[in-house]
Amino acid sequence: VCLIPGGLDCSISFVSHVLGKVCVHGRQKEILGVLVPRLTDLTKSDCIWQRICWRLVECVPDRWMEAVVLGFVQRAPEADVLSRLLGNLVVKNKKAQFVVTQKMLLLQYGHTTAVLQNLLGYLSLDSLRRTLLLRVLQELLETWSSSSAVKHSPAEQQLYISKAILICLSHLKEPEIESCRQELLTSMMEGVKCHLDSSLPQLRRLGMVVAEGISLKINTEGPVLKFEYEEDDETRELKSLLVQMPSFCVIPSLPDDDRSEKAGAALPLVPESNEKSHTVAPVMPDEESDAELDSDDDLIPYDMSEDKELKIKAPMYIRDCIEVLTGSRSEDMDKWEATVKALESLVRKNPAATREVSVELAKILLHLEEKTCIEGFVELRQRAQVAVLTTDPIPVAKYLTSQFYSLNYSLRQRMDILDVLVLAAQELSCPKFHGKTKHSGVQKPCIQFLPGSDSSKAWRRIVDERIKNKTRRFDMSQSRVELASCPNEFNSVAGYFFFPLIQHFDRPLITFDLLGEDHLVLGRLVHTLAVLMYLAVNTVAVTAMGKALLEFVWALRFHTDSYVRQGLLSCISSLLLSVPTERIVADMTEELLETQSWLGDVMEKDPDGDCRRLALQNLLLMENLKKKLEAVPS
Repeated sequence: VCLIPGGLDCSISFVSHVLGKVCVHGRQKEILGVLVPRLTDLTKSDCIWQRICWRLVECVPDRWMEAVVLGFVQRAPEADVLSRLLGNLVVKNKKAQFVVTQKMLLLQYGHTTAVLQNLLGYLSLDSLRRTLLLRVLQELLETWSSSSAVKHSPAEQQLYISKAILICLSHLKEPEIESCRQELLTSMMEGVKCHLDSSLPQLRRLGMVVAEGISLKINTEGPVLKFEYEEDDETRELKSLLVQMPSFCVIPSLPDDDRSEKAGAALPLVPESNEKSHTVAPVMPDEESDAELDSDDDLIPYDMSEDKELKIKAPMYIRDCIEVLTGSRSEDMDKWEATVKALESLVRKNPAATREVSVELAKILLHLEEKTCIEGFVELRQRAQVAVLTTDPIPVAKYLTSQFYSLNYSLRQRMDILDVLVLAAQELSCPKFHGKTKHSGVQKPCIQFLPGSDSSKAWRRIVDERIKNKTRRFDMSQSRVELASCPNEFNSVAGYFFFPLIQHFDRPLITFDLLGEDHLVLGRLVHTLAVLMYLAVNTVAVTAMGKALLEFVWALRFHTDSYVRQGLLSCISSLLLSVPTERIVADMTEELLETQSWLGDVMEKDPDGDCRRLALQNLLLMENLKKKLEAVPS
């Protein structure tokens, strides 16, 4: 930096032009990596250098202002440093104000949390800029509480906006909170509703965390919102953004002699009475002493080490299990627990007896509620349902699929039906493995489709496994698992699982509307159909299932919920992998050409990253199918 002697006036507009042009041509890192640390040191205690720095950025032309401001915000180590370097630039320059308050917060979402903290901290450090901070918070809350934004914005942007809201709340002062308390409450109620309506667990959790933060700020004395959710690293990071750590609480590294003294000085003082309270025994009156002598502490406990728990014998017959499960006597609770635990094995050991009462037993299990606090009740009930369905597939599948669209069922029960159908289809379609291998890592391939599982991860595993199985590998070192030569039991019953589920999806009921507010169940239904399609490979009905599924996908391809769209794209993947190539060419050529065009639009325009990835994957599968057809001699 040049020094001008003699107190002469000078203009730095030329330097501002050079700085702007260098930054806009992509050399921010090189020039600001040197300039920002130097200006940080010079402006630390010299107000004249602060004015020079302010003038430097103010004279940058508007067409280059964005690159310069973005570079300063990204490379400033702290918010107070950024305030010294930029001054009130956002108040004086409209272009800089647009970049800081609109573009970096609402139109972009790739900046780090540290950049967000610098940016919003900069707005909070001056009274003139705090009005912009309140306006930014209002606009962020409008976006966060918009159902359209929640549906059409990617999850990464929702996380970015949530972080910005919590950082803004941490900078608010009590008078500012009081002035906008009603607006905060209204935005909180609207935002948490549209987030809880989402089918994606991440968005629901984001809504809960942000709503808790807003409630904590506006209800400083009364009760606050508290949701139940599983905390992870993301949740803990969001909660930490709401707490501003003052600089005086940070203890720098000190010599060993002074460290304990300084650290002790930073701790809160404890009154002498509290310090002595745990060392001096209190003086008790005589009556209290007598009462203590009369307590039960001196009684000798009974020795119960050799006591054995009475084991309730589980029923030995299926009909006895039905009587226990449908009974209402409270004294039979122990027997009820034993029945629930033993039912699965009993069903599998007695297939003939199970077939006699299979539908009745399926009905009882579907409506079975937990009467006692039994560990793993949901899993025990589900495994028993799967056992009944695999033992007598056709009548039980007819019953369950008919009940899915019936009245007076909860959403949880309908999703339980879907899970049981998928797990039973998986069990029926997978052959048993026999023999031992040298490598313990070789396992039975299976599809995980459990309640609350991430569909995108599950389908990535499914398709990758299928592609891996179809890939030729010239490596004879690994041992192979020997498959039993048994028929695919899912072959003859696939249609009973699939077609009833796909028939009535567009018929709303009084308490159930798949195309309306019950889009979470629609998403689970779509993923269930995709899994059933995948498991139906090499079955007789696979071609008819593929055609029906393609029509189903085409009717819902523009659904607003990203979870539903992920399921639809998974349906296309399973169709391409399961239906024979010659049947696709003969029966579905025109439909697949239209689907290919739709997949191209999804890959380019869909806001959800998983949808874009699945669309690209399907296009690659179609390209492989095309190459395979071209390789076949005519």
